[in-house]
Amino acid sequence: MTPDEMLARLLYRDGMMLVVDKPAGLSVHRGPKGGASLEDYFTALRFGLPRDPALAHRLDKDTSGCLVLGRHRKALALLGKLFKQGEVGKTYWAVVEGGPAEDEGLIDMPLAEIDKNRGWWMKPDPHGKPAQSTWKVMGRGDGKTWLALEPLTGRTHQLRVHCAEMGWPIVGDPIYGTADRSGIPPLHLHSRSITVPISKNKPAVTVEAPAPEHMRELLKLCGWSGSEQLAAVVTSDGEIEEQAGRER
Repeated sequence: MTPDEMLARLLYRDGMMLVVDKPAGLSVHRGPKGGASLEDYFTALRFGLPRDPALAHRLDKDTSGCLVLGRHRKALALLGKLFKQGEVGKTYWAVVEGGPAEDEGLIDMPLAEIDKNRGWWMKPDPHGKPAQSTWKVMGRGDGKTWLALEPLTGRTHQLRVHCAEMGWPIVGDPIYGTADRSGIPPLHLHSRSITVPISKNKPAVTVEAPAPEHMRELLKLCGWSGSEQLAAVVTSDGEIEEQAGRER
């Protein structure tokens, strides 16, 4: 990824935070084994500030979409508090194998780590940490279902485990679903929108990320029109900025 390509993924900017459209297949930060990460390109997002922005939260390597960055320490402290207190609204799009019989519902299923030695893999556990997710059917087709998912808590792999345990694993999930390790098909999980109450005196900021290329075929099979009507974003200085990907 070049600096220009990183800039092209910018969805929103104000004095406190940025929202970028994270590509699938790229870790947000460098792991213990090294390798490329999204953080490697944050210098392109300084916009005149002396330091790079930093992650306010995480997305899995294979999840795409809205990712929030804090532009300085004060912003990161505030964003960290908002995420921890559950005040940030998050909506994900997923395509799942099969699907629920109903049109919407709530999953209330505590989660815990499978094994301390196996990284972040999770399992249902009645004695684990509380984990709740809402889901709504957006469309169905060809044995798949397009869901809008909202995690009410922020557990690792929460949506992936919840969907799999309900009997409709996310397409392309090699850990909790039926996919193999080849990465084909890719994980069909996308952080579609995020709502952040960054200012006490102004409405919360809602940002949307366009559907990624690797999900478009199955989304269309499930009834998605294929057009994007992403909302314009009002920046902190009152200017209207069209979101990236609006014409896609």
